Amino acid sequence: MTQNTSARIAVIGGGVSDEHDVSLASAAAVSRAVVELGLEVVPLTIGEDGAWHDENGGVLPAHGAVEVLADCDIAFPALHGVNGEDGAIAGFLDLSGVPYVGSPVRAGALGMDKWVTKLIADSLGIATAKAAVAGIGVGASVTTTDLKPPFVIKPATGGSSNGVFVVHERDGVAETVSRARAFGEPVLVEEYVLGREVDIAVFRDRDGELRLGSTLEIGVAPGGVFDRTQKYDGSAAFTVPAPIGERDEASIRHAAVLLYETLGCSGVARFDFFATAAGVVLNEVNTAPGMTEQSQVPLMYAATGLDYVGLIAALLESAEQSSFRNSILV
Repeated sequence: MTQNTSARIAVIGGGVSDEHDVSLASAAAVSRAVVELGLEVVPLTIGEDGAWHDENGGVLPAHGAVEVLADCDIAFPALHGVNGEDGAIAGFLDLSGVPYVGSPVRAGALGMDKWVTKLIADSLGIATAKAAVAGIGVGASVTTTDLKPPFVIKPATGGSSNGVFVVHERDGVAETVSRARAFGEPVLVEEYVLGREVDIAVFRDRDGELRLGSTLEIGVAPGGVFDRTQKYDGSAAFTVPAPIGERDEASIRHAAVLLYETLGCSGVARFDFFATAAGVVLNEVNTAPGMTEQSQVPLMYAATGLDYVGLIAALLESAEQSSFRNSILV
């Protein structure tokens, strides 16, 4: 976007998910960066009821939202969770003919489903926690006889650690699966992985080169999880770069690139791992990670010399260049 200072950027926040408020924070941060770049921000918000709202809070019919988007050069969705990150907003923008920052439908849908991501990672030789899946519906059961406690129980399509529980005894699995269903289905039951939580981010720049952020370690007490409160109240302890060995560093970087390419990601995606005594284990993939100035991804790139505004600029330039390539091919 360096050559088009009159560009209009639609920043989409909110969404119909339990990450609505988180998305609003990401959208606000992206909007501030767009303004700092000297570009025009066109804020659009999706309410928790699914209604579109313009920058003044007025309700827009779906066709009205399309009209606003069509008058913009690029859309920057900052939607997290279902009905957004899962490919829904990418499909909407594709059908509306609006270029956008972020992954396409396929990558969003695959990355959002932790069970499917696990199957893909396993096929690529990337280790994941041993797990079982409880199907959709109250009556759907799960067999854990091949798994060893303690267990991590979570919705397969959840985010922001919503509905994530640690269960230490097999007897507590059925009840906890029922609790997790309230946050989404199907539900995963995984063996607890004892290791250091280390994340990394990847995006493809305007020249087609993959740019990786620094590794980042999350300080989590042994036996615990990185929960929603820690993620958003400022109490999380991040160490950048992660103080891990060269072998684990190389394994994480290789696995992240392999998954980014295999899933077909665009924009920036975050890959979460555990560094264990036996090697690196994939936790999950996030194709629409949190994007406030204090979020993990911006911190990773800041450690490589790319500040927050520079990161937003690079993502916009990549989307612009991708749109240009596609217009030539049509």
